[in-house]
Amino acid sequence: MATLSIPDEHRTLTDPVAIKDYLHRIHIGYDQWFPTVEVAQTATADEILAAYAADLAPLKERGGYVHADVVNISRETPNLEQMLNRFNREHTHDEDEVRFTLAGHGLFHIHPVDAPVVAVEVAAGDLLVVPKGTRHWFNLCRDRQIKAIRLFQDSAGWTPCYTQSQVEEQYQPLCLGPNWVEAMV
Repeated sequence: MATLSIPDEHRTLTDPVAIKDYLHRIHIGYDQWFPTVEVAQTATADEILAAYAADLAPLKERGGYVHADVVNISRETPNLEQMLNRFNREHTHDEDEVRFTLAGHGLFHIHPVDAPVVAVEVAAGDLLVVPKGTRHWFNLCRDRQIKAIRLFQDSAGWTPCYTQSQVEEQYQPLCLGPNWVEAMV
């Protein structure tokens, strides 16, 4: 379940309906897909995509997404820090960034044009759609792992377009939601 923080207002939202409503107002798509499809931990990317095909089909059609893949990042991922450094600075994309989290945790900071920066901690079951051109950045949480289905409008994927604002330096890349109660023990 996601946690939404608005650091500049010292507010945190944990109710899924309140999170969805707030994100909708700033033009970010959010939904929870529970219960998630049962897929073995050892399932291949193709098996995962097949298991979620029926759920993904309407989303793919609505958004014009033509390609899907599965990203599986963990502490053991080769060149992890270099990879994360591509995404932990404020950037935009020329297409939507669509992520359905299967396991682990991630932190998306979103910087709307007409609202304060928000931090959305995603966990298993969370679907997040960051529209093209939206300023944002991403960090892993303390467990240093995330597995997610990604959808793309162009089969080549997307490239970050950095804003060079350095606004990300003003915000902590920390996951503080209720998901950490069990992870910190």
